[in-house]
Amino acid sequence: MSITDLMPWRSEEREESPLYPLRRRVNRLFDEFVDEFGLRPFTERGVEFYPSVDITENEREIKVSAELPGLSEDDIDVSLTHNLLTIRGEKKAERKDEGENYYRLERSYGAFQRSIPLPVEVEADKVEATFKNGVLTITLPKSAEAQQRTKKITVKS
Repeated sequence: MSITDLMPWRSEEREESPLYPLRRRVNRLFDEFVDEFGLRPFTERGVEFYPSVDITENEREIKVSAELPGLSEDDIDVSLTHNLLTIRGEKKAERKDEGENYYRLERSYGAFQRSIPLPVEVEADKVEATFKNGVLTITLPKSAEAQQRTKKITVKS
């Protein structure tokens, strides 16, 4: 959950804004706090389904991998609005309570949504998503402008 999900408004803040870096840092701190302490939304049935994600970046692209076990590609919706990547879906319960006496129920089910603010502009028309073995991988090519802003600096001794 990003702190922007808690805001009643959605401003189109650009990278040029003096508050943009601060907002990104606060969002990242909030997400890390929630992840580190395991603070996820609770329901009467137990923990809602909340997929874990890995995000990597190189000079050319950003790659987001989300663990979505028990889902099919038809259960998943991926969208990109401005620089906000959103993954939505629903993991439907498979259990039947007819005569079953459960000793423990740990698997979680339900609708989920992960919104991930991207650090740079990406080429929306070239974004690709694949789903294999319960892992959704989204490849987001950086815009030419964003690629030019990234410069590797050699450190000399």
